[in-house]
This record gives sequence, structure tokens and C-alpha cells, in this order.
Amino acid sequence: MDFLTARQTAERLPYLKLADEIRAVALAEPGEVHAPPRLALPLPGGGVLLVMPASDAEIAVTKLVTVHPENSRLGLPTIQGEVVVMEAATGVRLGVLDGATVTARRTAALSMLAARELAAIPDGPLLIIGAGIQGRSHLEAFREGLGVSKVFIHSRTPASAKSLADHARTLGMEARIVAAPEEALGETPLIVTATTSRTPVLPDEDVRDDAFVAAVGSFEPEAAELPAELVARSAVVVDTLEGVREEAGDLIQAHEAGLFDWEPTPLSDALRWMQRPRAPVVFESVGCALWDLAAARTAFPRETRSIR
Repeated sequence: MDFLTARQTAERLPYLKLADEIRAVALAEPGEVHAPPRLALPLPGGGVLLVMPASDAEIAVTKLVTVHPENSRLGLPTIQGEVVVMEAATGVRLGVLDGATVTARRTAALSMLAARELAAIPDGPLLIIGAGIQGRSHLEAFREGLGVSKVFIHSRTPASAKSLADHARTLGMEARIVAAPEEALGETPLIVTATTSRTPVLPDEDVRDDAFVAAVGSFEPEAAELPAELVARSAVVVDTLEGVREEAGDLIQAHEAGLFDWEPTPLSDALRWMQRPRAPVVFESVGCALWDLAAARTAFPRETRSIR
């Protein structure tokens, strides 16, 4: 059994192939893939332990991951974890993927897939709010998968913003750091919010009517990156209905304000039927073990497995 490092895991998860596998999983027929609600156990200091199993007819996975938002202040990783991949029929272990890398890359590939299918102008420019791991992975995914060539970056940490801008330039992109999102919103039809902020980081009135917003930072009812007014005037697409009802603070708080009626479009339905809306699109994702299953299928393709 292989224990893959973060680098080895990333090499097995190219964004385009991963996005296509996520699409296949999202469009699977009922009964072809399985993922129960994830188990979330609160930990001291605002952390959480997540246990996320999933399976199809050939492989099964369990992701064990911890999220500690305050770790960045201690110089420690915010997300740590592993994904165990096994043969579904025998339980024979195929390998262990680095959980933080899987989470970063499958989340970014998922956002990129949604933007590819739903964004009015999918090739950007792009505004990224939050310059951490998710900001970096989304930058890479949107560059690789959508051909985005220009990015604006806003972060509360100047050093992180500079590091991400430097990385963008190594990818051949034009990159500019902005002191506030308002400086870039008039130019950006693509927006990614990837912060741990508990209050909105976007001003609703400056978001373009043709904007696509991937909101990936909020995973607690008490935390919202998006203003309720933006949610109210947008076409809302979600990765899974069950997950966002429990965890998506952006939508929960908009509902509590009387501005959202809990009728979002699941990604699976959007991929089948939805036309590009004539309104902002908010894509809200909180994560699902099915996307980890897609990552495992990408990292361990059928031809490399000894299925019995």
C-alpha cells in the first residue's frame, strides 16, 4: 500500500481530469455511488474532526480530516488529514492520499467545473479573496481549466497576498494585489471567496450582474462570507443540498434574514439542465465525500487497480 506525500497526491490529481471525474460522480445514477452525511465532532479551540466515507461499485474511501482555523496563527496547517482508498469488494487497501491536498484540489476542481458550466464569462479576469491553500488551489485550477490569465488578489495578510501573486506570475498570469475587493469587482466576472471570515467579505452592490461567485470558505452556520442581499439576487447552485442546509452560513444567514427560500439548484441538476442564468451565480460548496471518491478514482484509475 502506498502512502502518498502531498506532492505525490497533487501529481495524481490534475485539475482537468479531477473535474471530469467529479462531473461523472455528480451525474451518477441513483445507487451507483454512496456517501452518508459526514460526521463532524467539535474539538477544543474551535477545531472540528470530520469523518467522510463514500463508495462506488469498485472502490471505497474514508477521509479523516481536522480543521483548526486558528492554526495559521501558530504556524501550523489549518487542514490536516488522510484519505484511505480501498477495493470495495475486498477491503484491500490501495493507498493513502494526503487529505489536505485532496481537499484543496477537489474543492478547486469542483468550483472550476461549476464555473465552466455556469459562468457567463468563464475565462475571467478572476478575483480571489483569501490567499491561503484554497486561494492557491483555485488560482491553479482556474488557470489550468478555464484559461484565466489575469487575477486580482485580496487578503488580510499582505505577505500571503504577495506570495499568491508571485505564484500566479510563475504560471504566466498577470496578477495585482488590491487593498479592497471593490477595487476589482467592476472588472471581474469570476470571484472566489476562500476565507475564514465570519462576516461578509463582498459588498453586494459592486458585484456584477454577470458574475460567478464560488463561495468555499464558510462551513459553519455562524460564518458568512457573502452578504444576504447578494444571495437573494443570485441563482444559487450548491454541491449538495444536505451539506449546505447544515453548514453553509452564507445561505443559512440569508434564510434567517428572510431573503432566501431554500430552493437552490443541486450541482447534479445544474449539470443536466441549467442554462447560464442572467443573474449572478453563487456556487456554494461545503464539501462532500463523493468528491473525495472522485479524487480517489482519479488517483487510482481502473487500469491500475487489481479489482477481484
